[in-house]
Order: sequence, then C-alpha cells, then structure tokens
Amino acid sequence: MELYTENIYLRPITEADTEMVLRWRNSEAVKQYFIYRQDITPAEHLNWLETKVKTGKVAQFIIYMRENDMPIGSVYMQSIDPVHKNAEYGIFIGEHVALGKGCGTDAAKLAIRFAFEELGLHKLYLRVISDNQRAIRSYEKAGFEIEGVLKDDIFVDGKFCDVTRMAIIREETV
Repeated sequence: MELYTENIYLRPITEADTEMVLRWRNSEAVKQYFIYRQDITPAEHLNWLETKVKTGKVAQFIIYMRENDMPIGSVYMQSIDPVHKNAEYGIFIGEHVALGKGCGTDAAKLAIRFAFEELGLHKLYLRVISDNQRAIRSYEKAGFEIEGVLKDDIFVDGKFCDVTRMAIIREETV
C-alpha cells in the first residue's frame, strides 16, 4: 500500500526515530494539545515500540513533507481491537514549519485508508480537547464526525475540560 499524497508520505516508525519523536512529543507546543501531558522518557518510548508497535497493538508512522523530505511528526492508531474492529487515532506535528499546510489532514486520510484497508478496521475514533478547534476542523476535513462531547472529562492546567469524541466508520460492511 502506498502511503503518500502530493504533500506528505508516511513510513513506519523505528527505534532510530526515538530522539526526534521525544523532542517533538515532549515539547510544550505539542504537549499542550495532549490529554496526557507527562514527558516521555527514552526508556518509555522504547518500551512502547517493543510492547505496542512490534506486537501490532499500535501502528505508528513518521510523517514527512515531500517538498523537502523533512520529517514533521507522527501519526498512529493505538488500542487496535481486532474483535470489535476499531482503534484510537492520534497525531502530532512536531515541526512548526508544517503547521497550517494541510499535512495533518493528509496524514489523517492516509491513516484512515491504512486502518480500513490494511488493518481491516470498521471504525477509527479519536478524542480531542474541545477547545482545540484547529484540530477538530482538520479531523472533519479528513472525514471524522463528532459523536459527542464528554463534559468536564479531563483535568488539565488546573481546570476541567470537555473532550470531543470523533470517529469515522468504514462505509462498506465487512
């Protein structure tokens, strides 16, 4: 399966990506949009790769901008459930230069295609802090729809915040 658009391409994550992924994931610019905001250590990341990615519980990719062959972030499907045929989608763009160029939307579209065609999933869902309207618009452009809002679902930055749950369902039945 080809995982690319005119603007980006995806390749599977490797251990060699650890330093770069930690730099992105632990930056304040990225963490501010995460539900869980703790820094990730190199040992935790390597454990994630060993126990989640290598076992098939997670499918994770590095996103590259095609114009300059620059890695800009990561996209993943976690909690892959082969019984119920669903998984939770996640993404982060770690390079500021890539923001606002449609890279996140393109990555989401590729991840959706991978989830449905390669993993055989029926549904891909995500959770996003409700005031992150830029992310919600990007997810909607990729085809995700709002399923509901979980009121005061998380406690971050000293206050309770709503979480919006979004999903996309494979059109043809499996």
